Formats: sequence, C-alpha cells, structure tokens
Amino acid sequence: MLSGVSPIAPAQQGYPNKPIRVVVPFAAGGPVDLVGRILNQKLTVSMGQPFVLDNRGGAGSVVGSDIVAKSPPDGYTWLLTTGSLTSISAFNENVPFDPVRDFTPVTMVARNFGQVLVVHPSVPAKTLKELIALAKSRPGKMNYASAGIGNITYIAAEMMKAMAGLQIVDVQYKGMGPAFNDLLGGHVDICFAPTQTALPLIQTGRVRALAMTGPARWKVLPDVPTMREAGLKDYDLVGWFGLWLPPGASAQLLARVYTETARALGDADVKQRFDELGLEPVASQPDAFAAFAKQDVAGMRELARRIGLSANQKR
Repeated sequence: MLSGVSPIAPAQQGYPNKPIRVVVPFAAGGPVDLVGRILNQKLTVSMGQPFVLDNRGGAGSVVGSDIVAKSPPDGYTWLLTTGSLTSISAFNENVPFDPVRDFTPVTMVARNFGQVLVVHPSVPAKTLKELIALAKSRPGKMNYASAGIGNITYIAAEMMKAMAGLQIVDVQYKGMGPAFNDLLGGHVDICFAPTQTALPLIQTGRVRALAMTGPARWKVLPDVPTMREAGLKDYDLVGWFGLWLPPGASAQLLARVYTETARALGDADVKQRFDELGLEPVASQPDAFAAFAKQDVAGMRELARRIGLSANQKR
C-alpha cells in the first residue's frame, strides 16, 4: 500500500477509458523501447486500454521529456526514460524544465549492471589500457557515439576521458538505435552501450567489448572486466529506468499508476525478460523514488563539476 495515499476515488474508477501514450524521449530501437514494449504488453491487459509508445528523441531526451512536463496530469501521458531526466540539467544549461519540480515520480522501473564499453572491430585495441594508449596517440582523432548530453552513454564516456586524460570527440544521436547503426558502419569508433543493446552484437562479433562500467562483472559476459579491474580504479557507473507523470497528478492517479506498474514488474515473465536484457526490476514506492531522484540530481551536478562538465562552468 502506498503510504499516505487514500484508495482510488470514485472519479478515478473509470480510468482509463482511452489509450495511454507512453513517451520515450529517444529514437526507436534503443533500450527504453525494449523495456516499454515489455511493460506495455502487461499494462494493456491489466488496465484494459492500449498503451502506445511515442518516440520523441532529440537534445539528449529533452524534447520528449518536455512534452510530458507540459502535458495535462490526467493519466493519459506517461514518461518512460532513463536517468537522463535527473542528470541532463547538470550537463546542459538549456533544459526547459526542472527534473524535480516539473514531473510526478511514479517508480524506478529497473536498474542495469552497467554500460558496456564497445569498439568497432577496426579499432586495434583489445583492452581498456590499449584503447587509452591508442586514443592518447591520436588526440582529437577518435570519436564516440552517445545519446546526447546528460545521457548515461555520454556521462560514461566523459568520465573515462576525464580520468584517463583523453581527447575523444562526442558524436551525439537521438537514441542508441541510430548511434549503433553508425558504430556498426564504422563511422564512430567507441560507444558505452546498454547491455541489452550491445549483447547480440558482441556475441556475433560485430563489436568488441572491452569493459563494464558497473561495480561487478555481468554474469552473461563473465570474461569482460569492470572499468576498475581494467585500470580506472575509481570508475563506477550504473544506469536505471524510471516512470513519471506530468506535474500535478493527483494522489489517487499516482497510486493507480504505481500499483499497476508494480504488479507488471512483479510478473514472472517480465522478470525473466528483464534478466535476459541485463536488467533488475525495481518497483520502488513513489515517495522513495522521489527522494532518490532528488538525491540523483544533486549527485549528478557534483559529478559534472568534478569532471569539468558542469552546465554552470565554462568548457
């Protein structure tokens, strides 16, 4: 039971009575799409209305997130996104919303086990140390793909650059789908990728995995070391997915959306499919998620200052 929230009010008992739009602020084909499609299948059945993914990529998730921030809090527009929502304002001064004030946090949906550092097979580096040495020998000549400023794929690469003293160019995309297309085509050299996106490409040899950003190795890729093991001893970064409503959503609506989502995340089939993607379902209570989000905003601002990429300082 959600603490401090009363049972569903009579006005909410008819909800939903039309399709629900789930905004994903990235291009189609990325990890949020995969998570959204798994959840939408369960929610469509449990809530009796279609759930429609609406990909609105652009500006590192700002475009799609801003749509939700400005939507009516009637329960028919949801935001499914990554930790980009709480990190982007730390790295980008042109964000038109406040990640705490302008959204209603529902729940953390899942955590991953870190990003995978992958390179195109043409890159002559088999380890992180070799990649660092190669990049130092070619200052400003190598590049990496990211899903935009403030996205974890961007933060992961910029952390590596700062810790290793590298000059590598950021090439930004509207999502990991198009980013991977260019990586596979050899147009970019490096990418920090979500496990669920990278795994099939690693297994088929289309990209080479060098390290994981999390605190421990991923059981599916046991031979891939962590960034710490590979030489950057203070490196530790994992990603997460969260669900949000527009600002001003009622307590009754919040309770309903949380309850339905938590039920879906507890489904055995969802847990198995998440596990196959390298994800751990979470379903944190709204108040706990709100507290986490507030702390993450502060933490990301401190990280941005520490690696010299704060939106409030010159670059």
